[in-house]
Order: sequence, then structure tokens, then C-alpha cells
Amino acid sequence: MGDRPEHPEIKRLVAEMTEREAAGEPAGPAWPALCEVIVTELVPGWQATLDGLQKLGCVGDSQPVGCYGLSQCGGVGMHLVAVEPRITAAVLGLDESDVLISIAPRITIPVEFVMQWDDAGHPRDSMLTLFDALGSAEKTLHANPGSHFEVPDFGIDSSIRFFARHLGSQGAAI
Repeated sequence: MGDRPEHPEIKRLVAEMTEREAAGEPAGPAWPALCEVIVTELVPGWQATLDGLQKLGCVGDSQPVGCYGLSQCGGVGMHLVAVEPRITAAVLGLDESDVLISIAPRITIPVEFVMQWDDAGHPRDSMLTLFDALGSAEKTLHANPGSHFEVPDFGIDSSIRFFARHLGSQGAAI
């Protein structure tokens, strides 16, 4: 139940990356291509989830909805927030790419942007460029020392306060 059919392009790109990794090579263009294929599958799924929550009465038509996405979910979240008007606030970060920089200007809702200062996989300069590219007039940068997986607990607490401020007690976050 809930199984998705195997996606041939995802299978091909994973095989290509596996071969490159076995040969000691970087993933190359297969990684961003894989991310884009995954996003084209996930964004409509999240929109359908919001539709379903509204039909069930869990989320009202005028109820504010927030999006929380860090790391790979940060990339998916940016794609979703850029096209989904029901989302009114977002905590995003720990991901960056040229594609994300190109869609960032379309994100105009309040954003709390999270980055780790010593994240080897997402260079500081690229993360700052992505933050600068966000179209939101209300955006906050939370830069913490440490690596990708070392977001401090107080960072999570900050995200909760951000959603409380922007969504109120009746809001919902996905």
C-alpha cells in the first residue's frame, strides 16, 4: 500500500551515480538531474496532500500553512513553496544548487533560512548566495557553527517560534 511504480529515470540516474562512485569519480551531472526528477514527483504529491487535508477539514481554506524543509527536504521545500500559494511561511535550508538559486526569487513569503557554517557539502558562499536570492522581504539567516548534521537544538526551537509567529495557534506545518 502506498507503493509507487519504479521510475525508470530515477533508476538510470542512481545506476550512473553508483558506477561513478565505484570508479572513484564524483556523481557529476547525475546528482542534480536526480534531484530534479525527484522534485517533479514530490511537489505534486505534497500539493495533493494539502488538497486531502483540506477535504478532511484538517486544514481550512484560509488557514495558514507552513513548510519545514532542511537538507534534501530543503530543496524540495523551496520548489514547493515557489509554486504553492497555500504555504504562507517556511523554514528552509541546508541545501543549495544553481536550480534553487534560480527559483529563490519567486519565494516571497517569510523564510527562516538555516545553514551550517562548516557544512562541507554545501559551501558557505553558495548558501549565502541562495539566501540573498530569496525574494522574501522578511527573511532571516540562521548560521550555526558545525557540520551539516549539527543543527543545534536551539535552532529547532527558533523554527517553532517562527511558525508560532507566522502561523498562529491555528496554523499547520508540513
